[in-house]
Amino acid sequence: MHKIALNFEDGVTRFIDATADESVADAAYRQGINIPLDCRDGACGTCKCFAEAGRYDLGQEYIEDALSEEEAAQGYVLTCQMRAESDCVVRVPASSQLCKTEQASYQASISAVRQLSDSTIALSIKGEALSRLAFLPGQYVNLGVPGSEHTRAYSFSSLQKDGEVSFLIRNVPGGLMSSFLTGLAKAGDSMTLAGPLGSFYLREIRRPLLLLAGGTGLAPFTAMLEKIAEEGSEHPLHLIYGVTNDFDLVELDRLQAFAARIPNFSFGACVANPESQHPLKGYVTQHIEPHHLNEGDVDVYLCGPPPMVEAVSQYIREQGITPANFYYEKFAAAAA
Repeated sequence: MHKIALNFEDGVTRFIDATADESVADAAYRQGINIPLDCRDGACGTCKCFAEAGRYDLGQEYIEDALSEEEAAQGYVLTCQMRAESDCVVRVPASSQLCKTEQASYQASISAVRQLSDSTIALSIKGEALSRLAFLPGQYVNLGVPGSEHTRAYSFSSLQKDGEVSFLIRNVPGGLMSSFLTGLAKAGDSMTLAGPLGSFYLREIRRPLLLLAGGTGLAPFTAMLEKIAEEGSEHPLHLIYGVTNDFDLVELDRLQAFAARIPNFSFGACVANPESQHPLKGYVTQHIEPHHLNEGDVDVYLCGPPPMVEAVSQYIREQGITPANFYYEKFAAAAA
C-alpha cells in the first residue's frame, strides 16, 4: 500500500492509499475523491495530471493523443493508468470542490506554548485525531483562534509524531492569535485546524538546495529538515535564516542539531539591524555565495515576507542565473 498526496489547484491537499494493482484514479474514487475522468482506457486524456514525486508505472495501455512520449518524460501521467510503486505526489489541475472533496478538519488540544523570544511563540498541539493527519513538509493549516470565528494560517514547524504537531508563530501586537497565546492559552485548551494546504512543500531532492527563511518563515524549513534527516540526501543543502533584530533569532540550537544529523547540511543566520551583536549582519541576499546557486543547477526554496521575496527574486535575476526551480511562500502578519 502506498500513500498518494493529491494536490488540487485551489491549494487543498488530500492523501489517499493506493494498492500496487489499482490505478491512482480508482484508488481516489474508492476513497470518495473524483479525479476528472472519462474513458478509463487511456484514450481521452481527461485524467492527465503531473507527478511531482515518486515511482510509478504507466503501462502501455494508452494512446499518444492522450499522453505524448514527451509529456510522459516530463512527468505527466494519466491517473487511470498510473500505478504507484512508491509514495507519490500528484498535482491535479482541478479544484478540490470539482473533485467533490474538501480540506479536512481536526480537533486537538494545546500541549505546550513557549515564548521563544519577544517576537516568536512556539505552539504544540496534540490529539488522537492528529495521528491521522498527513501533510507534505512545508505545507500549512488554518488554525482557529479560540473564542472567535477567525482562523490564521501557519506552516507546520515539525512533522506529525504521536498525534502532535508544532508551529512557529510571530507575536504580533494586537493580533488575535498572539493575544490568545500570550494572555489566555494553557495546556489542554481545545483548538481546531483545517488543511493541509499550500503548494510550498519539499519536492524530491534531485540537486543542491538553497533554503532562504525570513523570521517565522523558518517554520516550514524545520519541518523539511526533519524529513531530510529521516531519509538522508546526497546533495548539498544550505539554509540562510534572516531576521530584523538579535532577539528575533530562535531555534538556532535546533538548526545546529540538524547540521550534526545531516552531513551535507549547513546554515547561516544573519541580522539586518546594523546595531546587531550577531556575527553575520545584513540581509539574506548579502550572504548568498556563488556556489550556493551552483550556476543554476539548484532548487531554491524561500519563505518570508513579501519584500524579502521580491528582493531575493531581483537578486537572483541580477546574477544572470535561472535556478532549476524556485519555490516561494509569501506571508504577512494579521492584526486584530
